[in-house]
Amino acid sequence: MKRQKKHSISYFLLALLLSLSLAAGCSPAGGNAPSAPAAETATAETAAAEGSSAAAAEESAAAEGSAAADTAEAESNTEAEISGAEGDTAAEAAAAEAAPNYSDAANWAYLETENTDKTADVFFICPSVYGGSDDACNMSLSDADTKESFVGAINMEKGIYDADSRFFAPYYRQIGLNVYDMPEADREPYLETAYADVRDAFLYYMDNYNEGRPIVLAGFSQGADMCLRLMKDLFDDEALTDQLVACYAIGWRITEEDMAEYPQLKMAAGESDTGVIVSFNSEAEDITDSLVIPEGTKTFAINPLNWKTDSTPADKSQNLGACFTDYSGEITSEIPELTGAYIDETRGALKVPDVSPEDYPAGLSIFTDGVYHLYDYQFFYRNLQDNVQTRILTFTMK
Repeated sequence: MKRQKKHSISYFLLALLLSLSLAAGCSPAGGNAPSAPAAETATAETAAAEGSSAAAAEESAAAEGSAAADTAEAESNTEAEISGAEGDTAAEAAAAEAAPNYSDAANWAYLETENTDKTADVFFICPSVYGGSDDACNMSLSDADTKESFVGAINMEKGIYDADSRFFAPYYRQIGLNVYDMPEADREPYLETAYADVRDAFLYYMDNYNEGRPIVLAGFSQGADMCLRLMKDLFDDEALTDQLVACYAIGWRITEEDMAEYPQLKMAAGESDTGVIVSFNSEAEDITDSLVIPEGTKTFAINPLNWKTDSTPADKSQNLGACFTDYSGEITSEIPELTGAYIDETRGALKVPDVSPEDYPAGLSIFTDGVYHLYDYQFFYRNLQDNVQTRILTFTMK
């Protein structure tokens, strides 16, 4: 089939909206927050992925109409302006909003307490859907439009995990994408607010809903960062670790320093080990630096096609299907054998050789083209879906 040029008017409009939202930024902690609110995009990482999935859908003629609708949906979901958060700094403004009470079902995007016949529970942490504003670096939970986008972002990945599991996903005051423009040390006050919510939600889930069931911990990007914080903070408890099927922390780094400081962190070594972390970060072969893996940093990873941790390449014939989903979770385009992959032994990145940045652009100004962050789970959707069930089955047979 003749390859078509993938950029569309819809993609460029979306990229413009994201650029405008990120350009505003928010005041670093310790400075005075500007008083004028800024318009934000609601869909952030996941909207850009939806917009780009429309491009991928051109590979499948049957999915063209659906993919176009997905892009329109992504563009139409814009956040309302954040108001009422006051304080001397943007970090204080975020903290000024009352922390969510997780005994209230309204503070859960998914709270599947029924279906107790299912084998395991998934505790899922949403990726970034919030752009950020001058005076609010953490997402407000009082905005219905934001929460709608939050659920949509979860739905895009939910099908990977929930075949035989109850699904739990809390709303939390995640950081805006503009925080990633700050130096790492300056991000931390905002990340601490986000993590405080995630920690509270997980502890409430454990105390009230888990009842000793196997746990799949999962998240993408910012959600993966939050998963790893939970692992570092709470999973030194042997009883809790014994319940862990696996932690799917896709789209964030795990370094040798992390592993040395937190001995409870154990990376997956194959396709069926349990109590382990599954992680990778996709990029083109010529990329040497990114927000997720800065130059000079090495992350641990496993290849989701051959489940090896060395540089053994996996041919694209091992790719069971790249899937591009919309905000309902429906697969709008599926491309078997889209790409192979191998792990770069220098960076620990997952190199993806059979796609191009022209067809799969970065989509966000915090990433350069060739960083396939937005597609981490989409490129390997069917392999991940299959692997979750493999690890659950292995866990239950122990």
